[in-house]
Amino acid sequence: MRETVQELIERYQNNLFATAFSVCKNAQDAEDVVQDTFIQYHTSRKEFESEQHIRAWLLRVVINKAKNVNRTFWRQNKVTLEDYMETLSFETPESENLFETVMKLPEKYRIVIHLFYYEDYSVQEIANIMQITQSNVKVRLSRGRQLLKECLKEEWEDDK
Repeated sequence: MRETVQELIERYQNNLFATAFSVCKNAQDAEDVVQDTFIQYHTSRKEFESEQHIRAWLLRVVINKAKNVNRTFWRQNKVTLEDYMETLSFETPESENLFETVMKLPEKYRIVIHLFYYEDYSVQEIANIMQITQSNVKVRLSRGRQLLKECLKEEWEDDK
């Protein structure tokens, strides 16, 4: 017995997501696990005895994939920003606040700001590392600085 993937998605997607989420405790990982499970069903040639057999197979695959996600090096060594901040030492509270604000920027700005100011790379070196143009690095630096200025200005005004 085989059913179409679309039918199974409509019928079991929410249950599989809930199961994956209970193991992963992360919505994005759970979504990936569910998607991978449906892909595995679609690519397998396995014949099933009944609808209950399909459901049990899907649940078993989702649980195994979710457990595998939890075993990955990245997942086991992931540290929250707050925990990482505790391992760093800063000369002043202002520099700590600035670093924390930089880490909250969108990724494309955060990376160039970090490389430029904290790692002392030149615009040319950043362009080579990120495989983007120098003008793109300059635009990202400018926009990142503007975002930092807005964030820090709001915090500074709140302190008054």
